[in-house]
Amino acid sequence: MADYLVIVESPAKAKTIERYLGKKYKVKASIGHVRDLPKSQTGIDTENNYEPKYITIRGKGPVLQDLKSAAKKAKKIYLAADPDREGEAIAWHLAQALNVDTTSDCRVVFNEITKDAILESFKHPRPINMDLVDAQQARRILDRLVGYNISPILWKKVKKGLSAGRVQSIALRFIIDREEEIKNFVPEEYWSIEANFEKGKKQFDAFYFGNGKEKVKLSNEEQVKAVLNAIKGNEFQVANVVKKERKRNAAPAFTTSSLQQEAARKLNFRAKKTMMLAQQLYEGIDIGKKEGTVGLITYMRTDSTRISESAKAEAISYIDGKYGKDYIVSEPKQTKKSANAQDAHEAIRPTSAMRTPDELKAVLSRDQLRLYRLIWERFIASQMAPAILDTVTVDLVNGEVQFRANGSHVKFPGFMKLYIEGTDDQTEETTKLLPEMEVGDTVTSLEIEPKQHFTQPPPRFTEARLVKELEERGIGRPSTYAPTLDVIQRRGYVQLDSKRFVPTELGEIVHQLVLEFFPEIINIEFTAKMEEDLDKIEEGQTNWVKIIDDFYKDFEKHVKHADEAMEKIEIKDEPAGEDCENCGSPMVYKLGRYGKFMACSNFPECRNTKAIMKPIGVKCPNCDTGEIVERKSKTKRLFYGCNTYPECDFVSWDKPISRPCPKCNSLMVEKKIKKGIQIQCTKCDYEEAPTQ
Repeated sequence: MADYLVIVESPAKAKTIERYLGKKYKVKASIGHVRDLPKSQTGIDTENNYEPKYITIRGKGPVLQDLKSAAKKAKKIYLAADPDREGEAIAWHLAQALNVDTTSDCRVVFNEITKDAILESFKHPRPINMDLVDAQQARRILDRLVGYNISPILWKKVKKGLSAGRVQSIALRFIIDREEEIKNFVPEEYWSIEANFEKGKKQFDAFYFGNGKEKVKLSNEEQVKAVLNAIKGNEFQVANVVKKERKRNAAPAFTTSSLQQEAARKLNFRAKKTMMLAQQLYEGIDIGKKEGTVGLITYMRTDSTRISESAKAEAISYIDGKYGKDYIVSEPKQTKKSANAQDAHEAIRPTSAMRTPDELKAVLSRDQLRLYRLIWERFIASQMAPAILDTVTVDLVNGEVQFRANGSHVKFPGFMKLYIEGTDDQTEETTKLLPEMEVGDTVTSLEIEPKQHFTQPPPRFTEARLVKELEERGIGRPSTYAPTLDVIQRRGYVQLDSKRFVPTELGEIVHQLVLEFFPEIINIEFTAKMEEDLDKIEEGQTNWVKIIDDFYKDFEKHVKHADEAMEKIEIKDEPAGEDCENCGSPMVYKLGRYGKFMACSNFPECRNTKAIMKPIGVKCPNCDTGEIVERKSKTKRLFYGCNTYPECDFVSWDKPISRPCPKCNSLMVEKKIKKGIQIQCTKCDYEEAPTQ
């Protein structure tokens, strides 16, 4: 019989950790929380210092009984839940259920699931940190008081199934405010003049800059004509040449937020998927050989970019062997800690720099490998030397007309040899060489082309942009981003259109009601301040009951006022423009858990429903009667199929177009490639040049 019982959260960790610790240890999993607030009631005694009423989570009875049975036989119990507030709270709940002294050295934490890290952590057990527990408990109670007071009012006044929460309400506000900006945006006209020049036999591009004394913005066509009329002939003089050497530093290793953003940009992963895959990599993968199951990355919920000295040394050793000493960073850049960062853990990094992605191809799924490669490359690059770029700026003049040409090339690639950070607008570092030029040289203009432009409204939020916005405003914490984005979609408050959030009518109604009756919930500064207060609880600087009490006194008044003053809102069903094929009643659009669908208006007498299908104006190539429509798979991926399904089973992931192939008269589709959209034939090798 084992002398020691170790309790972790996940069964995936248990076997690995038991193997590392040896025969004297029995490792069991709690499978997350074993106790929580009841679902059927608020569970908070607001008259008695907000005392929470915890009960065993439904279905967790057998798990808890098994743990109690094992605990009776053990000499000592170690609680090894995840190393964050949530994990500390789980450990505390387990201690309460198993009668473990919370002041004893019962708590073990580790940032990575490797043999060395596990064995080292068991040398330094500690008591349960009640400040961490109180911070998590305060968040849970706060969110419960908000959700269980506002949501029933929304059910009564709007419709069943709605909810409102602190972080989700702010996320919804950002999306709605951005939509309002877009609606109210007034485009402004502006012009540019681009020119193609030749020096010797080399051509290069430049753009109109100004009058030789200052930069000039072109607002209309008259100004452009004035500039073009001022140009005499096609010869320009080189008036100024500025050469500079510029250093570009590598991005730091990932935080939870930056990982979600980069995975969205480079891998097209949703935040929820990124965190699911990261959890798998953290908990352990069987990599075979002598190592067996091992955690491949460090803990994935962190707001720190800090790296341990041993991890740095291993990365530098790898870089030296692979690229040489010139590629090792000489003075590691000191990353500025965010004002809102808790800095409790290291950044997200591989547990071993020597475990390259290529070595793991055989044991990881495609998506696991892609995410691991992203994490591994970002970490290694963070310890590599800066890239050095030579930049050149050349001013070309003709009378009082000044054009400017910019060029650059990579002198030394440094970290860019391995990894370049993505951007939201997908711009990349490009190399553009200019011919050698000196002051006084003459160059010839081959073509001068004016272009009209209009300013564009701010873009809608992608998941990556919204996570970044939440983080920068101090709203939520690493563990809250993915669930927040998930809940506002499941509630039907927002929809994704071309991977960007668009608020629904329901979302705007809920937002307006929360804004009117619960202004503090939707107040960005108030919500950010609440996050700071939770951090202060964690640091032992303030009492959690006082924080909750200060909030609840005013909030309770708002709840009472909303219940009395909020008018009932009826969301009318929108006519679908067709009749039910079963009973002849008009069909209407309804909003369900998975988005809009069509339903018979004669419900509940008639329960006919069907998916909304959007025609794309293309006849089905497989049958004579069908038409191609847009559809969505169970995973919400867009595809195209015949509207007569199941009679006709034509489907395509690529969007069909109406014109046939000029070579074989077959169906052609729009294929998404790196360079844009390419039209290809589905039968022969015909394809057209890509377009953006």
